[in-house]
Amino acid sequence: MARVYGLGNEPVVGSLTPSKKKDYRITNRLQEGKRPLYAIVFNFLDSRYFNVFATVGLNRVTVYQCLEGGVIAVLQSYVDDDKDESFYTVSWACSVDGSPFVVAGGLSGVIRVIDAGSEKIHKSFVGHGDSINEIRTQPVKASLIVSASKDESVRIWNAHTGVCILILAGAGGHRNEVLSVDFHPSDVYRVASCGMDSTVKIWSIKEFWPYVEKSFTWTDLPSKFPTKYVQFPIFNVSVHTNYVDCTRWLGDFILSKSVDNEIVLWEPKVNGQGPGEGSADILQKYPCPECDIWFIKFSCDFHYNSAAIGNREGKIFVWELQSCPPVLIAKLSHPQSKSAIRQTAMSFDGSTILSCCEDGTIWRWDDVTAIASSSG
Repeated sequence: MARVYGLGNEPVVGSLTPSKKKDYRITNRLQEGKRPLYAIVFNFLDSRYFNVFATVGLNRVTVYQCLEGGVIAVLQSYVDDDKDESFYTVSWACSVDGSPFVVAGGLSGVIRVIDAGSEKIHKSFVGHGDSINEIRTQPVKASLIVSASKDESVRIWNAHTGVCILILAGAGGHRNEVLSVDFHPSDVYRVASCGMDSTVKIWSIKEFWPYVEKSFTWTDLPSKFPTKYVQFPIFNVSVHTNYVDCTRWLGDFILSKSVDNEIVLWEPKVNGQGPGEGSADILQKYPCPECDIWFIKFSCDFHYNSAAIGNREGKIFVWELQSCPPVLIAKLSHPQSKSAIRQTAMSFDGSTILSCCEDGTIWRWDDVTAIASSSG
């Protein structure tokens, strides 16, 4: 297990006094139903669809478009054949020809890859032995997705061919539910995962890359693919003392959060002495009060300039990520927004923030300073 350090001094903690750098206003509120909405995500993979987002709740996946003037238009709605399904996560991916996929998973442990063009199931991935808590897409090769499961494993799949390429689990793997996972933004070989065992792990898939390449040309049954196990991460650390339910790469640094009302920015230092050895330097902390229930996930704009996180009281905190000390850009609240926000979605440039809530509502906030400058 890696050691945790403050960098010479205590980590720099951001002030909860809003800077008012941006002026976000509510422009829409939708009631999608009475069911909780667990995930919401914009499409960052294709510039034609930057204003398109997806949500999941119960056995439904819904695709929307953010239009000018706060308008939210429904584009598609997919209802799973399994009436008992409850989707917890959704991500965007692409086929090899660039057509968009919506990928969802949840309670049943089956991953549905939906072709957004035909509105039909492209593939169903069966393999996880329990529910799926998060799915993320490789930004460089957008046919590759990674899933985190209650079965204590992380799996890497090819959404185009339906192949399970790698299973990250075993002797050095997670010892409880895996709650969150993320591909490195530029290093295609690195994956970060975290979970209920309080650890964050970094995995390297470099030595297995020939199998990733093989997955793109596989024409036989997906079940016949020579899926490989990666048993040991290259880095393993407990930055938090409780379960970790969201982790994202910020360049080579990592942002992670637990149930202790803060997002932590830290630097993993792999020393190469053996599997999982190294240290973690904690750099900064971004407070997010009343964020002490599990399964609340933050989101970032495309360039990771800022992060938005909701809390159990329906409020949102928007942090500037790359300033030291951290700057609170805005604190968003509305008298009618009282339900727990499970996830936020920041638009490509950060000018729109969406939130999905336990009460089935979607809230849209727009930066009026950005609207004024674009129209002026």
